[in-house]
Order: sequence, then C-alpha cells, then structure tokens
Amino acid sequence: MSTDLGGLIEQYRVALEAELVLLGQLKELAGRQRATTAAADIDALQRASDQRDTLMSGLLAIEQQVRAVRDQLSKQRSAARRMPGFDHVVGLHETVARTVRGILDTDRDSIRALEQIVESRRVAARSLDQAESTLAAYGRMVMPPPSATLVNRKG
Repeated sequence: MSTDLGGLIEQYRVALEAELVLLGQLKELAGRQRATTAAADIDALQRASDQRDTLMSGLLAIEQQVRAVRDQLSKQRSAARRMPGFDHVVGLHETVARTVRGILDTDRDSIRALEQIVESRRVAARSLDQAESTLAAYGRMVMPPPSATLVNRKG
C-alpha cells in the first residue's frame, strides 16, 4: 500500500508542477491582457484570449487526469501524510492556489478596466448623439425647409 501511495504522491507532484508551468504562462498572459486592456488594443486582447483558451484547455486536461489521484490521496490522507514527498505536494498545492488567486485578482482588474472603457464609450456615444441632435436642431433654425413657392416655381 505504501508503494501505491508513494506512486500516487509522485503522480500528483508531477501534475502540480505541470499546472504551475501553465499557470505561470497564464499569469504572464493575464498581465499582458491587463496592459492591452488599458491600451484598448482589441486585436491584442483577442490574441491573448485565444492563447488563454489554449492554456486553460491544458490545465483542464491535467485536472481531469489528476482528479482520481487526488481523491485517492484524500481518502488515505492519514497514511499519505507519513509518506516522503507528501509535505512537498501540499506546498505545491498551496502554491497553485496562491497563483490562481493572483491571476483572478489580475483578471478582476482587467474586467474593471474594460467596464470603464465600455462606460466611457457609452458616455462619448451619448454625448455625440446629443451633440448631433443639437446640431440638427440648430440646422433647422438656420436653414428653414424650402417653401412651397420655390417648389412651385421649379415645377
């Protein structure tokens, strides 16, 4: 049983380290997304979003593969605690959780920035619409519609 637990711990360690590599790339990408959001570079945001989808697919694939291992370790937690490498795996798991929280914080900042951009554009559109309406009203005062007598003379 201890060899089995040792193998499970090793599988989980490898999976967590792979997740950390992908999460590191995701963290860097989230930072770039925040910067491109501030610059309102829609094309760069789309490219980053596509890259993010690829990274997330990789993370989900690892998670699906490791779920059974984690469940088995959880069921045998008291015995697994005494195994070599268990404390290291716990530390890796905590690092994964911290990294995810950091990425989510960055994402929240990006979302807030996007919301501000959208609101600014709405305000600008409303302002432009109002200015256009005002100009149209002014134009009607300055340039009255042609009178019927002009039409009658030509027709």
